[in-house]
Amino acid sequence: MDDAPAAESDGELAVDVGVLVAHSPGRDADALASFAERVVRDATDELAAATDATWRVHAPKPDPLGDRATRRPSEFLDEAARHMVERPYDLVVVVTDVPVTSRRDRVIPGLASPVGRVAVVSTHRLRRPVGREPTRTLDSAPVRWNAATLVAHLLGHVLGAGHGDGGVMAPFTYDPSRRDVPSFDADVRDHLARIAERVPEESVSRGRVRRLAFHALSLARNPGTVASTVAHSNAWLIPFSLPRLSTAAVTPTLILVFSAEAWDVGLNLSDAVAVLFAAGSVVAAAVHLLYVQRLSFPRERSQVITEHMALVNVTVFCILVLAMVGLFALVGSVMLLIELAVFPPNLMTNWPSLEDPAVGLVDVVRVGVFITTLGVLSGALAGGIENRMALRHLALFLDRP
Repeated sequence: MDDAPAAESDGELAVDVGVLVAHSPGRDADALASFAERVVRDATDELAAATDATWRVHAPKPDPLGDRATRRPSEFLDEAARHMVERPYDLVVVVTDVPVTSRRDRVIPGLASPVGRVAVVSTHRLRRPVGREPTRTLDSAPVRWNAATLVAHLLGHVLGAGHGDGGVMAPFTYDPSRRDVPSFDADVRDHLARIAERVPEESVSRGRVRRLAFHALSLARNPGTVASTVAHSNAWLIPFSLPRLSTAAVTPTLILVFSAEAWDVGLNLSDAVAVLFAAGSVVAAAVHLLYVQRLSFPRERSQVITEHMALVNVTVFCILVLAMVGLFALVGSVMLLIELAVFPPNLMTNWPSLEDPAVGLVDVVRVGVFITTLGVLSGALAGGIENRMALRHLALFLDRP
């Protein structure tokens, strides 16, 4: 097995696929590694025919896991990113024998991260299809060809193909009679070929200014990739999956909304200042979470950053901003409900600090925006993210194979 990509020759387009084998304790690592390399080669043979490129498969030594616990695909991202930088590889396929779960905590055979250029395949579900007994071995033909089909399907997602493209891109289902990898439909072949030409990419070394410029340039080159990932992430719903963050945001606002000082400040703010304060706080909260929770790639500053890693960072940041917008909407709706339905309407007329005791709807909204902004900042600073892997999973991986 190769340890690093071979040099490209004769100007031939080549895509280097790294295979990361993550095995649980006590399992046959060599058997899983052999299986992984075989099924990835089976899948890349079909991709080579569809893209007119040479797909080279590189399988390093297996990496042991600490236990057999169920994992999210995002838990393999750091190791996959390290392999991409050190080898380097254009794409990475992770093959593991532990169960892998989707966003809805369902055990699935695999998932893809198009922006991360990572596909994760679990042999657990392939060897134990729902409702089918007995458990199959890795050497069995159904497991091999269903795994190879799944790898081709997930790599198709990485290259931008969707379930509506037909052929191997049809929604994956386990077929015990399968003995080959379905082909890509003709309509999608040209698209895959164009994307494959862009897979070998630029990179940049360390230096904060250079990296920041490289991130901006990567976004300018690939706005559709980032926009598509953000659109499918349902980022504004992420706060509902992070209860500690939401609780830390809502709790102080429940006190502030009944505080005369908060009303005094909110009522005396201009509309422009209130909006700018809210927008700046949302962005600041996203930046804080990005760096404090160490959600960016690569994890070590000395490492080279590739274009797709820059896109991952930009995508995660955009999703964090939208998540903070979602948190703002959640806290703001609670504030408006309290102000309009619970807060005594005549109480403001008795506060001597107000020159004009008349409080209109616009004033109530402005106060709500001010208090909500403080809540969002409090949530980011005090609550944080209880599971950064969960956020990466929600942000970067598709919701089904």
